Amino acid sequence: MTRHVAVIDIGKTNAKLALVDRQSLTEISVITRPNTVLPGPPWPHFDVDGHWAFLLDGLRDFQARHGIDAISITTHGACAALLQKDGALAAPILDYEHPGPDDTALAYDALRPPFSETGSPRLAGGLNIGAQLFWQFHTDPALRDRTRQIVTYPQFWGAKLTGVTATDVTSLGCHTDLWNPHAGAVSSLVDRLGLTGKLAPVRKPHDILGPVLPAVAGQTGLAPGTPVHCGIHDSNASLLPYVLTQTSPFSVISTGTWVIAMSIGGRPVMLDPDLDTLINVTALGQPAPSARFMGGREHDLATEGTGPPPSAQDLDHILSRQILFLPAVVPDTGPFKGQASRWEGDAPAPGTGARGAAVALYLALVTAECLSNIGHAGKIIVEGPFAGNRLYLEMLSVAMEADVVRASGTTGTSAGAALLAGGDAGSPPRPDSLVALPAASKTRLRHYAAHWRQRARRRTP
Repeated sequence: MTRHVAVIDIGKTNAKLALVDRQSLTEISVITRPNTVLPGPPWPHFDVDGHWAFLLDGLRDFQARHGIDAISITTHGACAALLQKDGALAAPILDYEHPGPDDTALAYDALRPPFSETGSPRLAGGLNIGAQLFWQFHTDPALRDRTRQIVTYPQFWGAKLTGVTATDVTSLGCHTDLWNPHAGAVSSLVDRLGLTGKLAPVRKPHDILGPVLPAVAGQTGLAPGTPVHCGIHDSNASLLPYVLTQTSPFSVISTGTWVIAMSIGGRPVMLDPDLDTLINVTALGQPAPSARFMGGREHDLATEGTGPPPSAQDLDHILSRQILFLPAVVPDTGPFKGQASRWEGDAPAPGTGARGAAVALYLALVTAECLSNIGHAGKIIVEGPFAGNRLYLEMLSVAMEADVVRASGTTGTSAGAALLAGGDAGSPPRPDSLVALPAASKTRLRHYAAHWRQRARRRTP
Protein backbone atom coordinates (compact mmCIF):
# COMPACT_ATOMS: atom_id res chain seq x y z
CA MET A 1 0.00 0.00 0.00
CA THR A 2 1.31 3.45 -0.91
CA ARG A 3 1.83 5.41 2.30
CA HIS A 4 4.70 7.88 1.87
CA VAL A 5 4.69 9.99 -1.29
CA ALA A 6 7.63 12.26 -2.03
CA VAL A 7 6.26 15.32 -3.82
CA ILE A 8 8.55 17.47 -5.95
CA ASP A 9 6.93 20.91 -5.87
CA ILE A 10 8.66 23.57 -7.97
CA GLY A 11 6.95 26.92 -7.48
CA LYS A 12 7.98 30.18 -9.07
CA THR A 13 9.44 31.47 -5.80
CA ASN A 14 10.70 28.29 -4.12
CA ALA A 15 11.55 24.71 -4.99
CA LYS A 16 10.23 22.24 -2.42
CA LEU A 17 10.36 18.58 -1.61
CA ALA A 18 7.60 17.35 0.68
CA LEU A 19 7.04 13.90 2.12
CA VAL A 20 3.27 13.41 2.36
CA ASP A 21 1.35 10.73 4.24
CA ARG A 22 -0.96 9.48 1.50
CA GLN A 23 -3.73 8.47 3.90
CA SER A 24 -4.03 11.68 5.93
CA LEU A 25 -2.51 14.00 3.28
CA THR A 26 -0.39 15.59 5.97
CA GLU A 27 3.21 16.61 5.42
CA ILE A 28 5.75 14.59 7.36
CA SER A 29 8.69 16.71 6.26
CA VAL A 30 9.30 19.66 3.92
CA ILE A 31 12.54 21.18 2.63
CA THR A 32 12.87 24.21 0.34
CA ARG A 33 15.37 26.23 -1.64
CA PRO A 34 14.92 29.53 -3.52
CA ASN A 35 14.00 29.19 -7.20
CA THR A 36 16.73 31.58 -8.27
CA VAL A 37 16.77 32.61 -11.93
CA LEU A 38 20.20 32.49 -13.56
CA PRO A 39 21.00 35.40 -15.89
CA GLY A 40 22.15 33.52 -18.98
CA PRO A 41 23.37 33.25 -21.69
CA PRO A 42 21.43 32.68 -23.83
CA TRP A 43 18.46 33.92 -21.74
CA PRO A 44 17.39 34.03 -18.08
CA HIS A 45 16.73 30.46 -17.02
CA PHE A 46 15.98 28.20 -14.08
CA ASP A 47 18.72 26.59 -12.01
CA VAL A 48 17.74 23.02 -12.81
CA ASP A 49 21.17 21.61 -11.90
CA GLY A 50 20.92 23.17 -8.44
CA HIS A 51 17.37 21.90 -8.04
CA TRP A 52 18.38 18.40 -9.13
CA ALA A 53 21.17 18.17 -6.56
CA PHE A 54 18.77 19.49 -3.90
CA LEU A 55 16.10 16.95 -4.84
CA LEU A 56 18.47 13.98 -4.87
CA ASP A 57 19.80 14.93 -1.43
CA GLY A 58 16.26 15.33 -0.11
CA LEU A 59 15.06 12.04 -1.57
CA ARG A 60 18.04 10.25 -0.02
CA ASP A 61 17.29 11.80 3.38
CA PHE A 62 13.55 11.09 3.25
CA GLN A 63 14.18 7.51 2.17
CA ALA A 64 16.65 6.92 4.99
CA ARG A 65 14.43 8.44 7.68
CA HIS A 66 10.93 7.45 6.59
CA GLY A 67 10.92 5.40 3.40
CA ILE A 68 9.36 6.50 0.09
CA ASP A 69 6.69 4.45 -1.68
CA ALA A 70 6.09 6.70 -4.69
CA ILE A 71 7.07 10.04 -6.21
CA SER A 72 4.72 12.68 -7.59
CA ILE A 73 5.50 16.03 -9.18
CA THR A 74 3.86 19.44 -9.35
CA THR A 75 5.29 22.66 -10.80
CA HIS A 76 4.31 26.14 -11.87
CA GLY A 77 2.98 26.52 -15.38
CA ALA A 78 4.17 28.50 -18.40
CA CYS A 79 7.26 26.34 -18.60
CA ALA A 80 8.55 23.81 -21.11
CA ALA A 81 11.84 21.99 -21.59
CA LEU A 82 13.37 21.29 -24.97
CA LEU A 83 15.25 17.99 -25.02
CA GLN A 84 17.89 16.65 -27.38
CA LYS A 85 18.04 13.09 -28.70
CA ASP A 86 20.08 11.99 -25.68
CA GLY A 87 17.56 13.52 -23.25
CA ALA A 88 19.79 16.44 -22.26
CA LEU A 89 18.48 19.99 -22.52
CA ALA A 90 18.76 21.45 -26.00
CA ALA A 91 18.71 24.92 -24.38
CA PRO A 92 18.31 26.30 -20.84
CA ILE A 93 14.70 26.41 -19.60
CA LEU A 94 13.45 29.95 -20.18
CA ASP A 95 12.12 32.01 -17.25
CA TYR A 96 8.62 32.98 -18.33
CA GLU A 97 9.02 36.48 -16.87
CA HIS A 98 11.73 37.31 -19.40
CA PRO A 99 10.35 39.93 -21.85
CA GLY A 100 12.21 38.49 -24.84
CA PRO A 101 9.14 36.87 -26.43
CA ASP A 102 7.55 40.32 -26.66
CA ASP A 103 10.08 41.11 -29.42
CA THR A 104 8.33 38.69 -31.79
CA ALA A 105 4.80 39.31 -30.53
CA LEU A 106 3.37 40.61 -33.80
CA ALA A 107 4.60 37.64 -35.82
CA TYR A 108 3.45 35.20 -33.14
CA ASP A 109 0.02 36.79 -32.86
CA ALA A 110 -0.51 36.14 -36.55
CA LEU A 111 -0.14 32.40 -35.87
CA ARG A 112 -1.84 31.82 -32.51
CA PRO A 113 -5.36 30.39 -32.40
CA PRO A 114 -8.27 32.46 -31.04
CA PHE A 115 -9.35 32.39 -27.39
CA SER A 116 -12.49 30.53 -28.46
CA GLU A 117 -10.31 27.55 -29.45
CA THR A 118 -7.78 27.46 -26.61
CA GLY A 119 -9.34 29.31 -23.66
CA SER A 120 -5.90 30.87 -23.37
CA PRO A 121 -5.57 34.66 -23.09
CA ARG A 122 -2.67 36.48 -24.75
CA LEU A 123 -0.18 37.18 -21.98
CA ALA A 124 3.04 39.15 -21.68
CA GLY A 125 6.56 37.78 -21.95
CA GLY A 126 6.69 34.00 -21.98
CA LEU A 127 3.46 33.32 -20.08
CA ASN A 128 2.13 31.62 -23.22
CA ILE A 129 4.41 28.65 -23.91
CA GLY A 130 3.65 28.98 -27.60
CA ALA A 131 5.13 32.50 -27.54
CA GLN A 132 8.20 31.19 -25.72
CA LEU A 133 8.83 28.52 -28.33
CA PHE A 134 8.26 30.88 -31.25
CA TRP A 135 10.78 33.38 -29.82
CA GLN A 136 13.34 30.73 -28.86
CA PHE A 137 13.32 29.23 -32.35
CA HIS A 138 13.61 32.72 -33.82
CA THR A 139 16.49 33.66 -31.50
CA ASP A 140 18.38 30.39 -32.04
CA PRO A 141 17.51 29.07 -35.54
CA ALA A 142 19.38 25.80 -34.94
CA LEU A 143 17.38 25.04 -31.79
CA ARG A 144 14.41 23.52 -33.61
CA ASP A 145 16.63 20.89 -35.24
CA ARG A 146 18.41 20.15 -31.93
CA THR A 147 15.06 19.62 -30.22
CA ARG A 148 13.86 16.03 -30.39
CA GLN A 149 11.07 16.37 -27.84
CA ILE A 150 9.29 19.08 -25.86
CA VAL A 151 8.04 18.26 -22.36
CA THR A 152 6.06 20.38 -19.91
CA TYR A 153 7.78 21.23 -16.65
CA PRO A 154 6.47 18.53 -14.27
CA GLN A 155 7.43 15.95 -16.86
CA PHE A 156 10.95 17.39 -17.21
CA TRP A 157 11.57 16.19 -13.66
CA GLY A 158 9.75 12.95 -14.39
CA ALA A 159 12.05 12.34 -17.35
CA LYS A 160 15.12 12.94 -15.19
CA LEU A 161 13.81 10.40 -12.68
CA THR A 162 12.63 7.72 -15.14
CA GLY A 163 13.98 8.45 -18.61
CA VAL A 164 10.37 8.53 -19.92
CA THR A 165 9.13 11.70 -21.64
CA ALA A 166 5.58 13.06 -21.55
CA THR A 167 3.37 16.13 -21.27
CA ASP A 168 0.26 16.34 -19.11
CA VAL A 169 -3.21 17.74 -19.74
CA THR A 170 -3.12 20.24 -16.87
CA SER A 171 0.19 21.79 -17.88
CA LEU A 172 -0.83 21.97 -21.55
CA GLY A 173 -4.16 23.43 -20.45
CA CYS A 174 -2.46 26.25 -18.55
CA HIS A 175 -2.62 29.23 -20.98
CA THR A 176 -0.07 27.64 -23.32
CA ASP A 177 -1.98 28.25 -26.61
CA LEU A 178 -1.07 24.60 -27.38
CA TRP A 179 -4.25 22.90 -26.06
CA ASN A 180 -7.89 22.86 -27.07
CA PRO A 181 -9.80 22.18 -23.82
CA HIS A 182 -13.11 21.78 -25.64
CA ALA A 183 -11.75 18.96 -27.84
CA GLY A 184 -9.33 17.54 -25.26
CA ALA A 185 -6.54 17.61 -27.83
CA VAL A 186 -3.64 19.75 -28.97
CA SER A 187 -4.57 23.01 -30.67
CA SER A 188 -3.90 24.00 -34.26
CA LEU A 189 -0.85 25.93 -33.05
CA VAL A 190 1.19 22.74 -32.65
CA ASP A 191 1.12 22.17 -36.41
CA ARG A 192 1.58 25.87 -37.22
CA LEU A 193 4.76 25.97 -35.14
CA GLY A 194 6.07 22.84 -36.83
CA LEU A 195 5.96 20.88 -33.58
CA THR A 196 3.98 17.87 -34.77
CA GLY A 197 5.96 14.85 -33.63
CA LYS A 198 8.08 16.93 -31.24
CA LEU A 199 5.55 17.38 -28.45
CA ALA A 200 5.95 14.46 -26.03
CA PRO A 201 2.95 12.14 -25.59
CA VAL A 202 0.04 13.62 -23.62
CA ARG A 203 -0.69 11.76 -20.39
CA LYS A 204 -3.03 12.12 -17.41
CA PRO A 205 -1.36 13.38 -14.22
CA HIS A 206 -1.94 10.12 -12.31
CA ASP A 207 -0.31 7.93 -14.97
CA ILE A 208 2.88 6.17 -13.92
CA LEU A 209 5.78 7.16 -16.14
CA GLY A 210 7.87 4.27 -14.84
CA PRO A 211 10.19 3.30 -12.01
CA VAL A 212 13.16 5.43 -11.06
CA LEU A 213 16.28 4.93 -13.14
CA PRO A 214 18.95 2.65 -11.64
CA ALA A 215 21.29 5.63 -11.30
CA VAL A 216 18.67 7.55 -9.30
CA ALA A 217 18.02 4.52 -7.08
CA GLY A 218 21.74 4.21 -6.49
CA GLN A 219 22.15 7.88 -5.53
CA THR A 220 19.12 8.05 -3.23
CA GLY A 221 18.68 4.57 -1.79
CA LEU A 222 15.19 4.36 -3.28
CA ALA A 223 13.89 0.91 -4.10
CA PRO A 224 14.53 0.20 -7.81
CA GLY A 225 10.81 -0.19 -8.50
CA THR A 226 9.72 3.10 -6.90
CA PRO A 227 7.01 4.49 -9.24
CA VAL A 228 7.04 8.06 -10.52
CA HIS A 229 3.70 9.62 -11.45
CA CYS A 230 3.39 11.88 -14.47
CA GLY A 231 2.70 15.09 -12.53
CA ILE A 232 0.42 18.09 -12.52
CA HIS A 233 0.30 21.88 -12.81
CA ASP A 234 0.39 23.33 -9.29
CA SER A 235 -2.93 25.18 -9.31
CA ASN A 236 -4.67 22.04 -10.50
CA ALA A 237 -2.94 20.07 -7.76
CA SER A 238 -4.56 22.45 -5.25
CA LEU A 239 -7.92 21.91 -6.94
CA LEU A 240 -7.81 18.12 -7.15
CA PRO A 241 -8.73 17.19 -3.53
CA TYR A 242 -11.91 19.24 -3.84
CA VAL A 243 -12.82 17.99 -7.32
CA LEU A 244 -12.73 14.50 -5.84
CA THR A 245 -14.59 15.20 -2.59
CA GLN A 246 -16.78 18.32 -2.80
CA THR A 247 -20.24 18.78 -4.27
CA SER A 248 -20.45 21.53 -6.87
CA PRO A 249 -20.86 24.41 -7.23
CA PHE A 250 -17.80 25.78 -5.46
CA SER A 251 -14.59 27.64 -6.18
CA VAL A 252 -11.04 27.08 -4.99
CA ILE A 253 -8.57 29.92 -4.50
CA SER A 254 -5.00 28.70 -4.77
CA THR A 255 -2.65 31.27 -3.26
CA GLY A 256 1.10 31.70 -3.55
CA THR A 257 3.13 33.82 -5.94
CA TRP A 258 0.00 33.62 -8.08
CA VAL A 259 -3.58 33.71 -6.85
CA ILE A 260 -5.63 31.41 -9.08
CA ALA A 261 -9.42 31.31 -8.80
CA MET A 262 -11.03 28.19 -10.27
CA SER A 263 -14.78 27.66 -10.56
CA ILE A 264 -16.39 24.21 -10.57
CA GLY A 265 -20.04 24.04 -11.60
CA GLY A 266 -20.54 27.81 -11.43
CA ARG A 267 -22.76 30.13 -13.44
CA PRO A 268 -22.19 30.09 -17.21
CA VAL A 269 -20.38 33.26 -18.24
CA MET A 270 -18.59 34.54 -21.32
CA LEU A 271 -14.95 34.67 -20.29
CA ASP A 272 -13.09 37.84 -21.20
CA PRO A 273 -9.38 37.22 -21.90
CA ASP A 274 -8.65 40.93 -21.33
CA LEU A 275 -9.54 40.37 -17.67
CA ASP A 276 -6.97 37.56 -17.35
CA THR A 277 -9.56 34.81 -17.37
CA LEU A 278 -8.78 31.48 -18.94
CA ILE A 279 -9.81 27.85 -19.05
CA ASN A 280 -7.67 25.55 -16.94
CA VAL A 281 -7.90 21.79 -17.35
CA THR A 282 -8.43 19.66 -14.23
CA ALA A 283 -6.57 16.45 -13.48
CA LEU A 284 -9.65 14.63 -14.78
CA GLY A 285 -9.31 16.45 -18.10
CA GLN A 286 -12.31 18.73 -17.55
CA PRO A 287 -12.33 22.47 -18.39
CA ALA A 288 -12.41 24.79 -15.35
CA PRO A 289 -13.09 28.54 -15.83
CA SER A 290 -10.30 30.38 -14.02
CA ALA A 291 -8.92 33.83 -13.32
CA ARG A 292 -5.66 34.97 -11.82
CA PHE A 293 -3.44 37.74 -10.62
CA MET A 294 0.02 37.81 -9.09
CA GLY A 295 -1.33 38.14 -5.56
CA GLY A 296 1.64 36.85 -3.58
CA ARG A 297 4.03 39.06 -5.50
CA GLU A 298 1.66 42.02 -5.05
CA HIS A 299 1.47 41.38 -1.31
CA ASP A 300 5.25 41.47 -0.97
CA LEU A 301 5.62 44.61 -3.08
CA ALA A 302 2.75 46.44 -1.39
CA THR A 303 3.64 45.68 2.22
CA GLU A 304 7.34 46.48 1.64
CA GLY A 305 8.34 44.17 4.46
CA THR A 306 6.92 42.05 7.22
CA GLY A 307 4.75 43.83 9.76
CA PRO A 308 2.63 42.80 12.74
CA PRO A 309 -0.76 41.18 12.12
CA PRO A 310 -3.42 43.88 11.73
CA SER A 311 -5.26 44.68 14.95
CA ALA A 312 -8.87 45.75 15.34
CA GLN A 313 -7.57 49.31 15.73
CA ASP A 314 -5.59 49.01 12.47
CA LEU A 315 -8.69 47.87 10.61
CA ASP A 316 -10.78 50.64 12.17
CA HIS A 317 -8.17 53.18 11.05
CA ILE A 318 -8.46 52.01 7.43
CA LEU A 319 -12.25 51.70 7.38
CA SER A 320 -13.10 54.90 9.23
CA ARG A 321 -10.83 57.01 7.02
CA GLN A 322 -11.77 55.08 3.85
CA ILE A 323 -8.09 54.61 2.97
CA LEU A 324 -8.02 52.72 -0.32
CA PHE A 325 -5.22 50.82 -1.98
CA LEU A 326 -6.20 50.46 -5.62
CA PRO A 327 -4.94 48.16 -8.39
CA ALA A 328 -2.76 47.04 -9.92
CA VAL A 329 0.60 46.49 -8.25
CA VAL A 330 1.68 44.09 -11.01
CA PRO A 331 -0.04 45.72 -14.00
CA ASP A 332 0.68 42.97 -16.55
CA THR A 333 -1.75 40.49 -15.01
CA GLY A 334 -5.12 40.25 -13.34
CA PRO A 335 -8.59 41.78 -13.76
CA PHE A 336 -7.17 45.32 -13.63
CA LYS A 337 -4.42 44.89 -16.20
CA GLY A 338 -2.97 48.16 -17.44
CA GLN A 339 -3.86 50.16 -14.35
CA ALA A 340 -1.28 51.63 -11.99
CA SER A 341 -1.62 51.08 -8.25
CA ARG A 342 -2.29 54.11 -6.10
CA TRP A 343 -3.41 55.14 -2.63
CA GLU A 344 -6.42 57.24 -1.85
CA GLY A 345 -6.12 58.74 1.60
CA ASP A 346 -3.00 58.74 3.72
CA ALA A 347 -1.00 55.62 2.94
CA PRO A 348 -0.05 53.74 6.13
CA ALA A 349 3.66 53.38 6.72
CA PRO A 350 5.31 50.15 5.47
CA GLY A 351 5.77 47.56 8.18
CA THR A 352 2.71 48.63 10.18
CA GLY A 353 -0.44 46.71 10.97
CA ALA A 354 -2.50 49.36 9.21
CA ARG A 355 -0.50 48.80 6.01
CA GLY A 356 -1.14 45.06 6.32
CA ALA A 357 -4.85 45.66 6.81
CA ALA A 358 -5.17 47.83 3.71
CA VAL A 359 -3.23 45.34 1.60
CA ALA A 360 -5.31 42.39 2.88
CA LEU A 361 -8.52 44.21 1.91
CA TYR A 362 -7.04 45.01 -1.50
CA LEU A 363 -6.05 41.38 -2.16
CA ALA A 364 -9.48 40.10 -1.11
CA LEU A 365 -11.29 42.56 -3.37
CA VAL A 366 -9.12 41.73 -6.40
CA THR A 367 -9.79 38.04 -5.69
CA ALA A 368 -13.52 38.79 -5.54
CA GLU A 369 -13.28 40.47 -8.94
CA CYS A 370 -11.64 37.32 -10.32
CA LEU A 371 -14.42 35.15 -8.91
CA SER A 372 -17.15 37.35 -10.36
CA ASN A 373 -15.51 37.18 -13.78
CA ILE A 374 -15.63 33.36 -13.89
CA GLY A 375 -19.22 32.87 -12.69
CA HIS A 376 -18.50 31.72 -9.15
CA ALA A 377 -21.32 30.05 -7.23
CA GLY A 378 -21.40 28.23 -3.90
CA LYS A 379 -18.75 28.19 -1.22
CA ILE A 380 -15.16 29.39 -1.59
CA ILE A 381 -12.22 27.31 -0.38
CA VAL A 382 -8.93 29.17 0.14
CA GLU A 383 -5.68 27.24 0.30
CA GLY A 384 -2.06 28.31 0.60
CA PRO A 385 -0.54 31.27 2.48
CA PHE A 386 -3.59 33.55 2.24
CA ALA A 387 -5.65 30.95 4.12
CA GLY A 388 -3.91 32.21 7.24
CA ASN A 389 -4.88 35.85 6.65
CA ARG A 390 -8.14 36.23 8.55
CA LEU A 391 -8.92 39.74 7.29
CA TYR A 392 -8.46 38.57 3.69
CA LEU A 393 -10.95 35.73 4.31
CA GLU A 394 -13.48 37.98 6.04
CA MET A 395 -13.47 40.60 3.30
CA LEU A 396 -13.67 37.92 0.61
CA SER A 397 -16.74 36.43 2.33
CA VAL A 398 -18.45 39.83 2.57
CA ALA A 399 -17.52 40.94 -0.96
CA MET A 400 -18.81 37.70 -2.52
CA GLU A 401 -21.71 37.17 -0.07
CA ALA A 402 -20.52 33.58 0.19
CA ASP A 403 -19.28 31.11 2.77
CA VAL A 404 -15.49 31.10 2.82
CA VAL A 405 -13.54 28.23 4.36
CA ARG A 406 -9.82 27.74 4.61
CA ALA A 407 -7.97 24.53 3.88
CA SER A 408 -5.95 23.18 6.75
CA GLY A 409 -2.28 22.56 6.03
CA THR A 410 0.20 24.88 4.37
CA THR A 411 0.84 23.30 1.00
CA GLY A 412 -2.29 22.39 -0.92
CA THR A 413 -0.19 21.64 -3.98
CA SER A 414 1.65 18.85 -2.17
CA ALA A 415 -1.57 17.23 -0.93
CA GLY A 416 -3.09 17.35 -4.38
CA ALA A 417 0.00 15.92 -6.04
CA ALA A 418 0.12 13.11 -3.47
CA LEU A 419 -3.42 12.12 -4.47
CA LEU A 420 -2.05 11.12 -7.87
CA ALA A 421 -0.36 8.13 -6.24
CA GLY A 422 -3.40 5.88 -6.53
CA GLY A 423 -6.17 4.85 -4.19
CA ASP A 424 -9.22 6.82 -3.14
CA ALA A 425 -9.33 10.51 -2.25
CA GLY A 426 -7.95 9.90 1.22
CA SER A 427 -8.60 12.75 3.64
CA PRO A 428 -8.41 16.07 1.80
CA PRO A 429 -7.25 19.16 3.67
CA ARG A 430 -10.08 19.82 6.10
CA PRO A 431 -12.00 23.05 5.50
CA ASP A 432 -12.25 25.07 8.71
CA SER A 433 -15.39 27.21 8.90
CA LEU A 434 -14.88 30.91 9.41
CA VAL A 435 -16.13 32.46 12.62
CA ALA A 436 -19.26 34.46 11.81
CA LEU A 437 -18.77 38.21 11.65
CA PRO A 438 -21.00 40.53 13.68
CA ALA A 439 -23.58 42.33 11.56
CA ALA A 440 -21.97 45.70 12.22
CA SER A 441 -18.59 44.47 10.98
CA LYS A 442 -20.16 43.04 7.83
CA THR A 443 -21.87 46.35 7.13
CA ARG A 444 -18.63 48.32 7.45
CA LEU A 445 -16.74 45.92 5.18
CA ARG A 446 -19.61 45.91 2.67
CA HIS A 447 -19.58 49.73 2.46
CA TYR A 448 -15.79 49.75 2.06
CA ALA A 449 -15.98 47.14 -0.70
CA ALA A 450 -18.58 49.14 -2.62
CA HIS A 451 -16.46 52.29 -2.40
CA TRP A 452 -13.31 50.40 -3.41
CA ARG A 453 -15.02 48.88 -6.44
CA GLN A 454 -16.30 52.24 -7.56
CA ARG A 455 -12.84 53.80 -7.37
CA ALA A 456 -10.95 50.77 -8.75
CA ARG A 457 -12.98 50.82 -11.95
CA ARG A 458 -12.07 54.42 -12.67
CA ARG A 459 -9.02 54.38 -14.86
CA THR A 460 -7.89 57.81 -13.77
CA PRO A 461 -7.40 59.06 -10.19
